[in-house]
Amino acid sequence: MGFADKTLQCSDCGAKFTFTAEEQEFYAGRGYTNEPKRCPACREAKRSQYNNARGPRTSRQMHAAVCVECGKECEVPFEPREGRPVYCSECYTKIKPSTRT
Repeated sequence: MGFADKTLQCSDCGAKFTFTAEEQEFYAGRGYTNEPKRCPACREAKRSQYNNARGPRTSRQMHAAVCVECGKECEVPFEPREGRPVYCSECYTKIKPSTRT
């Protein structure tokens, strides 16, 4: 399928921008069916507005634990509970089922 550059109008600022053939090919490869409705500047502004609204990233509270597999002291992002096994990150990656195919 051949792609050709298109001129689109931004829904936010009304400016005209070019939706290049390369971008169209990229969108099609990703399975996107709609054309972009915002120009690159408005897309970036919207993205930064979203990221700023989420607030600053804070670090998690970590809790001391002992790995049941290797016996090494480690920190985990949850509070260990009685009777529940805790694994250090190295041991956990060895035992967890792979979610990737």
